[in-house]
Amino acid sequence: MKIIDAHMHLSHIEEFKRTAAEKSGVDYSVAGILQEYAENGVVLGIGMGLTETKQDGFPDAEAATPMGLDLTEELPPQLVYCLGINPFKLDQAAVARLEADLQKPNAVGLKIYLGYYPFYAYDSVYDPVYELAAKHQVPVVFHTGDTYSERGLLKYSHPLTLDEVAVKHREVTFMMAHFGDPWVLDGAEVVYKNRNMFADLSGLMVGDAANCARLKDSPLFFAHLRHAITYCDHYDKFLFGTDWPLAPVKPYIQFVQELIPAEYHEDVFYKTALKVFPKIKALVE
Repeated sequence: MKIIDAHMHLSHIEEFKRTAAEKSGVDYSVAGILQEYAENGVVLGIGMGLTETKQDGFPDAEAATPMGLDLTEELPPQLVYCLGINPFKLDQAAVARLEADLQKPNAVGLKIYLGYYPFYAYDSVYDPVYELAAKHQVPVVFHTGDTYSERGLLKYSHPLTLDEVAVKHREVTFMMAHFGDPWVLDGAEVVYKNRNMFADLSGLMVGDAANCARLKDSPLFFAHLRHAITYCDHYDKFLFGTDWPLAPVKPYIQFVQELIPAEYHEDVFYKTALKVFPKIKALVE
């Protein structure tokens, strides 16, 4: 089975480097992710553009829009990315840069970091982003749920705040990153209700293979998640993602394989990503 990782990171963010070194044990480099992908049948990874202008700066109000993967080397063909948005740096010049970058074949979506930046998804500051998404037929990915920084503000990242945007912009495809965890039942309702809302299952646990196995096999840790996925009852609207480097690829695949009924694996691990990110079809088919 071919796999698409719909949510990963590969920017020079100090917190990601620490997580890789101290928690997940992954080789946080281009070579490291490509090796894990090759060993596990992952044909494409979709990186979330993110930069910080000073060490431990994210969420960084000074980062220029668009934020990319911040690599010094050329992006390999197995990796594409979503252009990260800093709402504090979203003037006309930034919107022009976004539109120019969307012409690149490996720029496949737009990423809004709810909770990290203090704006709701429906704030007018993001209207130019939704207009670009509609014009160029690319999805908008939202961070939702817990923030991987104590400086985040959770009220902005609650998944219910996406409902208004999904209704107002029916012509845009949206992806709710992390399924709004821990508010996954609310996230499930937003996905269930809105035909243009999808959710990825990334970032639901952090750590090495042993810790991932411990959490996966806990009778209670993912009870809320299993409840929400069953309630949503739209398995074709979920996407596999790792949030690498938070966890290694292999145990995360095993986790999602157990979470999703086998008859929907091809949708979750591959086909739905092709629907949400239409630009990637030419890269994997």
